[in-house]
Amino acid sequence: MPTKLTDEIINAAIDGFRVQKTRLDQQIAELRAMLPGGSPGTGTTTDGAASKRRKFSPAALRRIREAQRQRWTRARAEKTAATKFAKPKRRMSAQDLKNIIAATKRRWALKRLEAAKAKKGAVSGKKARIN
Repeated sequence: MPTKLTDEIINAAIDGFRVQKTRLDQQIAELRAMLPGGSPGTGTTTDGAASKRRKFSPAALRRIREAQRQRWTRARAEKTAATKFAKPKRRMSAQDLKNIIAATKRRWALKRLEAAKAKKGAVSGKKARIN
């Protein structure tokens, strides 16, 4: 037969587990204290709640913000100074572009002519071999 859990039994179980938990937390704190640089106060408190993080004061936050703003201002100034004195992009004149186009067309025309001569010689060479 299943036993019925009453509120008294549940509360007793909770209290028992709480006692075990505090004992374990104390043992963990003792072990941490044995570590080099360890202190019993690191991690969790004796009641199991996580220790609170330290907060910066408003004055410290202002100083940090101001220092970061100055760093960004300096970085932006260096970036704009570098681009300001950079060499301007070179432009090609219309005549230069026409000269390049004409030279490319001549080069391809010669290539096609050589290919046609090679093809003509190869075809006539094959006929000579077959005959």
